[in-house]
Amino acid sequence: MQRLGNGYTKFFNNKYLRSGSLFQGRYKSVHIDSNEYLLHLSVYINLNDKVHQLGHSMSKSSWDEYISGGNYSFCNKGIILDQFNKIKDYETFANDSLESIMQKKEMENFLLE
Repeated sequence: MQRLGNGYTKFFNNKYLRSGSLFQGRYKSVHIDSNEYLLHLSVYINLNDKVHQLGHSMSKSSWDEYISGGNYSFCNKGIILDQFNKIKDYETFANDSLESIMQKKEMENFLLE
């Protein structure tokens, strides 16, 4: 992971004429222990720019690849999309899941520690 992170940081910094680190803290991994978690995680990853409200031009996501149905593929979409009858069903699931994620984030703003 360190090698991947360093390589991407160099690429990104060269492309956008910047310097410095892109990532904070140590790499963390979490075991995906259920299909439900996998599906919700796919939504979080595909719609990350919306979850974190990234509106600038450098924000990218794999959402277009998932819903376009095209053959260009960086991701193995079949693991997720084969669980739905149509791409539109995944899109509906993703939008419902995104709404739930956003509600949780909004509630966290009201909680006092």
